[in-house]
Amino acid sequence: MTKIKGKTGDWELVIGLEVHAQIASNSKLFSGAPTEFGADPNTQVSLVDAAMPGMLPVLNEYCIEQAVRTGLGINAQINLTSIFDRKNYFYADLPQGYQISQFLDPLVGKGTLIVDMPNGDVHPIGITRIHVEQDAGKSLHDQNPRSTYIDLNRSGIALMEIVSEPDIRSAEEAAEYVKKLRAILRYLGTCDGDMEKGSLRCDANVSVRRSSNDPFGTRCEIKNINSFRNITRAIEYEAERQVEILEDGGSIRQETRLFDASNGTTRTMRTKEDAHDYRYFPDPDLLPLVLEQAFVDRIKATLPELPDQKKKRYIKDWHLSPYDAKVLVADQETAEFFEKVVINHDPKLTANWVTAELFGRLNKAGLTINESPVTPEKLSGLLSLIEDNTISGKIAKQVFDIVFETGKDANQIVEEQGLRQVTDSGAIEKVIVDVLAANPDKVAEYKSGKDKLFGFFIGQIMKASGGKANPDRVNEILRQKLQ
Repeated sequence: MTKIKGKTGDWELVIGLEVHAQIASNSKLFSGAPTEFGADPNTQVSLVDAAMPGMLPVLNEYCIEQAVRTGLGINAQINLTSIFDRKNYFYADLPQGYQISQFLDPLVGKGTLIVDMPNGDVHPIGITRIHVEQDAGKSLHDQNPRSTYIDLNRSGIALMEIVSEPDIRSAEEAAEYVKKLRAILRYLGTCDGDMEKGSLRCDANVSVRRSSNDPFGTRCEIKNINSFRNITRAIEYEAERQVEILEDGGSIRQETRLFDASNGTTRTMRTKEDAHDYRYFPDPDLLPLVLEQAFVDRIKATLPELPDQKKKRYIKDWHLSPYDAKVLVADQETAEFFEKVVINHDPKLTANWVTAELFGRLNKAGLTINESPVTPEKLSGLLSLIEDNTISGKIAKQVFDIVFETGKDANQIVEEQGLRQVTDSGAIEKVIVDVLAANPDKVAEYKSGKDKLFGFFIGQIMKASGGKANPDRVNEILRQKLQ
């Protein structure tokens, strides 16, 4: 739990998150219109999406299946009966004048998400509900200085709103919660989690109080945060803003706010509405949604191995540290890459090369693991050369850089550049004798008790051998010579 330092003492931060995830589906929630990202404005709009008179919604069964799969993925209750409601409000990009959503009877009930914090702590965060709803269109304010244009391509796209309990107590924990949720959605295939494209957006409800014994404070909702970094920045700023107001004797007004990423501040958008302001009522064009338990069971039987299950397996079967296992399972593509390599190699060695060397080069190049020029097969070839002592770890890093740049196989590079490790004891002994003979003063100092000079000799020997001498044989023979 992170305390906020105020002028008059500490404050506790209370956060609840509403994550809007676009359901992975080729068609919209109540129409057959496509959902492809980046299409020209108003080219993916059916008569239903445009709210033409007389058009009736027809529920997309696959979207319901995806939402149920998500609920099962977070161990949530699946409600066999749920109801679609009309959420009434006016905005230019909402052609119906209402949004079809779910209010009192959502498709998915309570669940739990386990959040792994960077310091190793594990925090269970309660899920209140997941309801299915349609997205609104988009208002374009930057196309004309005097007009606002409307693009209805997003109108009717299926969303899951995943609502957490107010269990989150720091901005860092909020970001980790969304990361974990996104990982689960990607493993399940129910949302691609692309925040840049708007497939995943987050609203943060933020309030402060003096201690956990006090009632919750008045909350403000920060809308449409679209990156992990901005989740942290927005919450931290808003918490400090509220503490400053309260310590100066003011009160917090319940409102909806927007985060300005350019200056790291939040600003008022509108007074926060309560549920009764939306005049929810059951949609008369849609019957209650009634599922059979067999439908739910069939979906449950097809669930993949999820991050927490995979993490436990990595720790149990391959004896990886909890940290390494967490890093490797955080992204499904990374886990798949790792498993293709580790099947033939030492797990710890494989984990180190994936999380340190490969991740480092990918980050530097701005590439994802799917775009990596080093395939699982090429990394496996390199690890084989390390494990059979063909090359040392130091030489392996040089070879890896060449593999990354050229796409060549590691074995080919080693042969072309003569990088095979020297393991012949006679050849290594000759190099060691030459180095000791060139440094008699250092030898004398070492024998007089300056043990740290052993590292100096190792460095000189490896330099003289071009880094090819087997480190274990060097250590062994050097100790014999110095005795």
